[in-house]
Amino acid sequence: MIRTIIIMAIVVGYLILSIPLMLVEWIIGKFNPYAKDISSLRIIQGVFKLMLLVSGVKVTVIGEENVPKDQAVLYVGNHRSFFDIIITYARCPGLTGYVAKKEIRKVPLLNVWMIYLHCLFLDRKNIKEGLKTILAGIDQIKRGISVFIFPEGTRNKNESCEDLLPFHEGSFKLAIKSGCPIIPVSLNNTDRIFETQFPRVKPVHVVLEYGAAVFPNHLSREEQRHIGPYVQNIISETLKKNASLL
Repeated sequence: MIRTIIIMAIVVGYLILSIPLMLVEWIIGKFNPYAKDISSLRIIQGVFKLMLLVSGVKVTVIGEENVPKDQAVLYVGNHRSFFDIIITYARCPGLTGYVAKKEIRKVPLLNVWMIYLHCLFLDRKNIKEGLKTILAGIDQIKRGISVFIFPEGTRNKNESCEDLLPFHEGSFKLAIKSGCPIIPVSLNNTDRIFETQFPRVKPVHVVLEYGAAVFPNHLSREEQRHIGPYVQNIISETLKKNASLL
């Protein structure tokens, strides 16, 4: 439990102590928006790296060279743990906004930092509002800011991490309409960090693999129509392959 307590203290303590920092970031943004974006990114990455250090989690990273450094991408990953975000965001090479459920926007302080970090809030029950979020994401990618989405739509609680929930096809419009590459992201064993023995945080071995970029405009029309299952299969096969590394 001591790891859990320390991590919770880091989260709560940071959110409270960061109130004046938010003001500083806001002022920086008035004069140099890009500098504010980068400083916000590095600050949160530093906090997440500290949380991972305290958790004792060992992360084996494969295929990081597949992530372009000179253009925005759509990261698509499987989702089994709260730590999926911490692990992946800590390694983002450039500005990246995550797609989160709209309810998180109501969380004080956290919502400010998420807005600073270009996160998008999705209402999956409201088609009109969901479309607005997708359009905002497309515009964001065109402006050079990557987007990370978990197209299962919720945390997968199936016994095996290889047993993925269906991928929502709408998630991939971000790449199809913006013309950016899709980076399949496979995460093995993240649920063992926290969720399977809640509320304890356990130091486990996690495998994170970035797959080769998928370019929607290089796919056949049939593959584009079923791009969700296409990318899901890539991630599923990678999860099976990397299970032997744990």
